[in-house]
Amino acid sequence: MRRRLVISYLLLMVLVLIALETPLAATMASRETERVRADRLADATRFASLAGPALRDGGPGPIESELTSYDDLYSISAAIVDRDRNTPVSSPRWQPTPGTATVLDVALSGQQTSAPESVWPWTTDPVVVAVPINDGGEVLGAVVIVTPADPIRRAVVAWWLLLALAGLLAVLACVLTAFGLAGWVLRPVTELDAVTHEIAEGDRGARVQHRLGPPELRRLAASFNHMADVVSDVMDRQRAFVAHASHQLRNPLTALRLRVEELGPSLTDEDGRSEHRLALEETDRLALVLDALLTLARAEREENERVTVDAAAVAASRVAAWAPLARHRSVALRLATTDAPAYAQTVPTAVDQALDALIDNAVKFSGAGGAVTVTVARRDGGVALEVRDSGPGMTESQLGQATERFWRAPDAQNVDGAGLGLTIAAVLVDASDGRLTMRPGESRGLVAALWFPAPVLSVEPAEEEPAQEEPATDLRPSPAR
Repeated sequence: MRRRLVISYLLLMVLVLIALETPLAATMASRETERVRADRLADATRFASLAGPALRDGGPGPIESELTSYDDLYSISAAIVDRDRNTPVSSPRWQPTPGTATVLDVALSGQQTSAPESVWPWTTDPVVVAVPINDGGEVLGAVVIVTPADPIRRAVVAWWLLLALAGLLAVLACVLTAFGLAGWVLRPVTELDAVTHEIAEGDRGARVQHRLGPPELRRLAASFNHMADVVSDVMDRQRAFVAHASHQLRNPLTALRLRVEELGPSLTDEDGRSEHRLALEETDRLALVLDALLTLARAEREENERVTVDAAAVAASRVAAWAPLARHRSVALRLATTDAPAYAQTVPTAVDQALDALIDNAVKFSGAGGAVTVTVARRDGGVALEVRDSGPGMTESQLGQATERFWRAPDAQNVDGAGLGLTIAAVLVDASDGRLTMRPGESRGLVAALWFPAPVLSVEPAEEEPAQEEPATDLRPSPAR
């Protein structure tokens, strides 16, 4: 945009210079030609006063020596022409030119004349001046002076070069001024763009200086800051409401579960006991939803503080923590990684909670006899973690909705869970500038992949490994979520 502003200013300046310098250049050419014409007319008038005897008596008289001296001194040819267009007296360099006949016709009619009107740098015709020779009111002939155009053309070119130099200096000054003016105008816009990116990346405290640039942009910056304050306040209120509501509901829910649980011994028929068991399961499920909402509110409220963690060690600890549940469900859970550390830079608990959500889903949907493999590798300048399962997997349309809040696959409506695990994982991964992708497995199942950037000063240089060629769906939520 700055370049376009500078070009517009420069174009306007060039048009103004052309509008001003074009008539000035024409005026200078006409003035230089008129100066030479006036000098030659004065010389021709003096020669006409001396040429009368030469035309009356037929003798050269003093005019011949005058024309010869004039030609030798100024290199300008001249001649005396009678009414029959004969040349009784002329200077040594006299040569008629194409414009001489026209000028001579006017002079023999009794009028002073000259041609051309102006000498331009691209013309070569000389300046021809003719003055009639009168004797008692009778025109006896004319004095014709032919001046070479080269000296006039050089003078005009010199003036035009001076004008061009002045215009070039004016354009240079305009460019420097335009850059300064464009910078002053666009500085608030540039800062507004930078602050917008900072807010989108999670720094909700970033604001624009509203005292820069023209008044219109100052008002825009102030309006943007007000809008950012309002949006930030609304987001804080929303998250605070979710956190407070989830927290406040825990106590009534706990009391409700205790009361429902105490009703168990008083139920005697089988149908009542079945309904009692379902009521307890629903209260447990509601408790899981409240816990997930609290976790999500905390994750979205993080200020993106980064810590360096050993992703390999974290993966080993999470696999060990989920191993009992996997054995209980007859699922083979294993970790495929080296003993070397794999350092990643993330927001606190991002790797832990993301792996918990992915391993929980993998163990839950793999079923008895299934297998879940967790892989850790250093890749693409960061750390990649993959959780592969042997479950039913998901379709392409389902992969696009997997991180939406409370979303459940149609065939998983009766499976335990709140539908917030992948949402929490996606929020934490996005806050860590990482990626969460999911793709179908080679034969069956699902491959959930996490990628986190390595620290700026890593403990050990990362080793590049070939990336998987399988198509993946990027599930990192946009900043608007």
